[in-house]
Amino acid sequence: MKRTLSYKLNIFLFLLPALILFVGILIAPIVMSAYYSFHDFNSIASKSMSFVWLDNYKELFSRTLVNAETGKTFVNDKFMGDALVNSLILAALSVFIQLPIALALALKLSKHITGERFYLSIFFMPVLISTVIIGRLWMNIYDPGKAGILNAGLKALGIDQWLFPWITKHITSSKLQFTGQWTGFKETALIAAFIPILWQYVGYHMLLMYAGIRGVPAELLEAAKLDGCRDGQVNRYIIIPYIKPILKVSVIFAVTGSLKSFDLIYTLMKDTTKAELPSTLMYKLLFLHNRYGLGSAIAVILIVLCFIFALLISLAFRDRGEKVS
Repeated sequence: MKRTLSYKLNIFLFLLPALILFVGILIAPIVMSAYYSFHDFNSIASKSMSFVWLDNYKELFSRTLVNAETGKTFVNDKFMGDALVNSLILAALSVFIQLPIALALALKLSKHITGERFYLSIFFMPVLISTVIIGRLWMNIYDPGKAGILNAGLKALGIDQWLFPWITKHITSSKLQFTGQWTGFKETALIAAFIPILWQYVGYHMLLMYAGIRGVPAELLEAAKLDGCRDGQVNRYIIIPYIKPILKVSVIFAVTGSLKSFDLIYTLMKDTTKAELPSTLMYKLLFLHNRYGLGSAIAVILIVLCFIFALLISLAFRDRGEKVS
């Protein structure tokens, strides 16, 4: 009995440093953010912290507010609904465009094509580059002036003469003429932000899927070939079902990454209101407006949403009778 207790105590002592770090780095900030989200204050060191219960959350999801002194209604520039919609659009684009491209590349490269390792390195290389650098790089590509590679290429091909008027007429709702300001209009800014995200992370998901495909037992593939299965049938009925756990991880990463996206949007756009996300709105509230209660409320909402989406995706990928892990 004493030996068993001593053994368990040793295990606990070995796990204690990691447990302290886990609580201090992950659990404690979440608890503090939840606590701050129920208060109204403009400084962490402020002594005039007032308890407002759910008022911060109500303010975030109210399109209009009423001035307490004058009674007049005004538009709420801190409204979070549009930012959440933008995040969900990014998540949908990532799941239905980025991941299928990554899967197609992984399936192609797993066929032992010539230069397989070279292509793996090329596609994965953007993942190794800092997101801030990528944001600055694509900001120069989208530059509406003469320095912008995209607009210069469209002009050289003569595409801008019909594309820009078409965008002005059918896509943008502004009365201003679209002349290549890809990050300057709300209707084009989000797509302009998604393309660098696609470029950076498609190689990451491709490598995950490629590793999963290479783990498919050779006996299954050989048996399928002997039965006369074509490549498309092998991919559909053997490879894709076999790598379903990898696909689940990729979908969770894509969705939660879209909800948390900040650095690329912030460095890519001079005005993030054109493609506002919860994280950019949180940054403004915390560091520009000193509304720490509202900023903490956004942080709590993001944590809850990431957890809910991860749970729903796990349920969607679960086999019958399987428990959610």
